[in-house]
Amino acid sequence: QVQLVESGGGLVQPGGSLRLSCAASASSFSIYHMNWYRQAPGKQRELVARISSGGRRSYADFVEGRFTISRDNAKKTVFLQMNSLKPEDTAVYSCNAVPLSETTSYWGKGTLVTVSS
Repeated sequence: QVQLVESGGGLVQPGGSLRLSCAASASSFSIYHMNWYRQAPGKQRELVARISSGGRRSYADFVEGRFTISRDNAKKTVFLQMNSLKPEDTAVYSCNAVPLSETTSYWGKGTLVTVSS
């Protein structure tokens, strides 16, 4: 039983920055893999970034060098720092938690990021 709550979305101009947060209720957060996904209107949901329980990071090509995923296990929170934002980054960003077994996962409701001038 895990609950995830995203925050930090909003309206930002192209080239600007936002930091998204995902607070988790998981009892064993430190051993969960954590992912950020996004879904733009009319498009499929896509993986943006992931961080393993050991802190290994990976990114989609379209955000490499601009976004940084991190986690604070003491606060049971995962972050997505987004820099040099582009209009095509506009989407609902959702947090995803994967337990060690990887037989199930949990989702937050998402936070909307709008990049527009």
